[in-house]
Amino acid sequence: MKKINIIYWIFTGLLAALMVLGSIPDIMSVPDAVALFNHLGYPTYLLPFLGIAKLLGVVAILIPGFPRIKEWAYAGFVFDLTGAMYSSISVGDPASEWLLFIIGYFLIAGSYIFHHKKVKSASLSNKNSVTV
Repeated sequence: MKKINIIYWIFTGLLAALMVLGSIPDIMSVPDAVALFNHLGYPTYLLPFLGIAKLLGVVAILIPGFPRIKEWAYAGFVFDLTGAMYSSISVGDPASEWLLFIIGYFLIAGSYIFHHKKVKSASLSNKNSVTV
């Protein structure tokens, strides 16, 4: 259980850091974020919305409980990364810029998988302690 917990928090901490660091420039409409959105062909009024959604997703995966909201947060992160990667490919950005997306997918998958392992392990240990 301890090993699963440590691995979960490593993945989740890195994922939370990635998403928070990506959300702050969006919320503040930093010129680099605006330039990226213009490059991708999106209206800049979406920037604060996406930034706040990412921040809320981080909160959802970090707070205990609320399993359904957690599932939606993980799905939202996948949708966000998939949309960003598709947009990047569509405007002809080079494959070398996909590394951040691959890292993001890896962190989401690791956090999600170990979240479920942690929940399963906790429920098994609770069953074992009740039946003894």
